[in-house]
Amino acid sequence: MPVVPSGRELPGAAHLVGLAADASGFALLAMCAQDVRRPENGFCRQYVAVLDKGARRWRLGTSPLRDPSGTDGVSADMRVLGSGRVWLHEGVEDDRHRSWFTADGGRSWQARDVRRAGSVRSIPAAAALSTLCGYPTAPDGHRCAQDRLLVLSPDDGRLRSLRTLPPLTGRLVPARHAEPDGSWRVSGQDPKSGEPAVAVSRDAGRTWTASRLDRPLRQPGGGVRVSVGDGVVYAAETGELPSGEPVKNPVRAVHRSRDGGRTWERTWTTRATGEPRSLLGVLIPGAGDALRLYAERGHCTSADGGRTFTRITGPYFGHASTIAPGRLVSEGGCDFRLSADGVRWAAFTVGSCED
Repeated sequence: MPVVPSGRELPGAAHLVGLAADASGFALLAMCAQDVRRPENGFCRQYVAVLDKGARRWRLGTSPLRDPSGTDGVSADMRVLGSGRVWLHEGVEDDRHRSWFTADGGRSWQARDVRRAGSVRSIPAAAALSTLCGYPTAPDGHRCAQDRLLVLSPDDGRLRSLRTLPPLTGRLVPARHAEPDGSWRVSGQDPKSGEPAVAVSRDAGRTWTASRLDRPLRQPGGGVRVSVGDGVVYAAETGELPSGEPVKNPVRAVHRSRDGGRTWERTWTTRATGEPRSLLGVLIPGAGDALRLYAERGHCTSADGGRTFTRITGPYFGHASTIAPGRLVSEGGCDFRLSADGVRWAAFTVGSCED
C-alpha cells in the first residue's frame, strides 16, 4: 500500500490530486475570494503542490496557471506523467489551448499547445491517453471525420498520434491511464452493429482486440468506463437513462467479464427508481465479487458482482479515478483515500479546508 503524507498546511482546497507509480505526485489547490454582490470582482488563486519521491511532506512549486475570475471558477486539468512530471491545462475559455509541462517537479515550466508532434508505435510507461476529436484537442466542440488516439508523452508533455487504432468506430473514450494490470482500455462502437464495445491492448497499444457488451442499452450520448480487478473486469455503460427522473452523470448498466474482457455479462440495469442511477468516476472492484460505486446520492456497494446494490445513506460524497498506484477517491474538499487493491485504503488530506 503506497503511503501518502497529508499536507494540511497547504493553502486552499485541493481541486485535483494525482500520483505516479512511486507515490510521488502533484496537487492543484485553489483559494477563492468571492463577492456575492459583485461576482465579477471575485478571483481564485491557484497553487501547485508537489510530493517528491520518498518525501514526507508536500511542498509548493511554482504555478504557471493564471488566477481565474470568480465567474470563471477553477477548471484546470492535470495529468501526472511520472515522478516529477506533470501536464497542466488551463481550461478557461480564453485559455482553452494553453497547457504546461514540467519535468523537474514544478520548478520550471514549458508552454505546450494541442498540436500533434508526430506519431508513436507504442504507449510509453507513465503516459496518458487523449483523443483527436475530444478534449483537450478540440475543446471548442469542432467535429472531425475520424477519431484517433493521442499519447501524452512523459518525455516532453507533447501529444502524438498512436499508429495502431483499436477496431472501433465513433467517438473513442480512452482510460486516461493504464489499469493496474498494465492494460489499456478504450471504448467506442462496434463497426458492424454500432453497439457499444471495448477494446483492450496488453502490449502498450501495438495491437488491440475488441468485444461488444452484453445486450447494451443503445441510447444517445453514452460511453463506457472500464475497471480491472483481480480476475474480473467491469464496464459501466453511461449516458442518458431510458426512463425515470433525469440525473447528473447517469449510469445505464453494469457489465462484468471473467475472461479479461473477451466476453461480457450484463449484471445490472438501471431502473426508473432506486439506486444506483448515476456514477461519479469509475467502478471500484474489491475482493471476490465486491464492487463499489460512487453516485450523486451517496454510494452503493455490491457483494455479488453488481447483480444487487446496497445504498449507503448519509452525507457522503465520493469521486473515484484510476491512477498509477490504483484507485483514488476524492471525498470532497481536501480529503482523499487511496487503494492498490480496492480492499485496503489509506486516507490523507491535501489543503487547509475548514471543517
